[in-house]
Amino acid sequence: MAGRSGEGALSLASRVRTNQGLEIPWLGLGVFQSPPGAPTRDAVAWALTMGYRLIDTAALYGNEEDVGAAIRASGVPREEIVVTTKLWHSDHGFEPAQAAARKSLERLGLGWIDLYLIHWPQARTPDVRLDSWRALEKLQREGICRSIGVSNYTVRHLEEIRKSSDVVPAVNQVEFHPFVYDPELELYCRAHNIRIEAWSPLTRGRHLENAVLRTVASEVRRTPAQVLLRWGLQHGAIELPKSVHEDRIRENSRVFDFALNAGQMTRLDGLAGGDRVGWDPRDIP
Repeated sequence: MAGRSGEGALSLASRVRTNQGLEIPWLGLGVFQSPPGAPTRDAVAWALTMGYRLIDTAALYGNEEDVGAAIRASGVPREEIVVTTKLWHSDHGFEPAQAAARKSLERLGLGWIDLYLIHWPQARTPDVRLDSWRALEKLQREGICRSIGVSNYTVRHLEEIRKSSDVVPAVNQVEFHPFVYDPELELYCRAHNIRIEAWSPLTRGRHLENAVLRTVASEVRRTPAQVLLRWGLQHGAIELPKSVHEDRIRENSRVFDFALNAGQMTRLDGLAGGDRVGWDPRDIP
């Protein structure tokens, strides 16, 4: 873990090795709600030029084709870039999940998917959800996906996989920031060597004016957004901030040359219990 000590050796080029052998950069670009076309292509191009090597999309986002096009046009070797996409609710099930992954791969046009996730545990029944996981295992064996994982899974949902499969998810991508901080989930993932990835780590801007956050930002002479990303890194999370603005993509990358001290981390941890910016997966049977 990039523990609370704040490992100064980390950089934008640093990667963490998952339980399935995939090495993932600590910081990536998310493209949720990035409009298809030029906005997504430009954001991905800027990020890759700055040194980002992790791009996170999903079938739901409607911009897989643009992510793929930007990567192909970048001149960066395909092998250097980790591309994540995800299975949506409507495609749960053994056969549908396989078909959906192949469609995503076709839209991306990149030869393979580095990390394929079940987007939400929302399915007709737990058995159908497990059928989707078995489909992902098959896709991995066939080389369609290098690595597989889940998103928005609670401990209960993760236990469902653990009891029925020998394949442990490489990552669990969840809403993860000081205002939605779940120590139980963090400890479970650490115990089972599942990497947490943080979506909307900047709270979609909703909490950037919080007094505690702004005070800590002033203390370390950084922006509130940079403090949120650094907090996640020091909790061992892979951070996936979204932006279509070149200056903000650059700002988000500058989080490896400072650290939060123990007192600052504790104060930020104390913000837990705030409003989510997305659905609450605890409501999913």
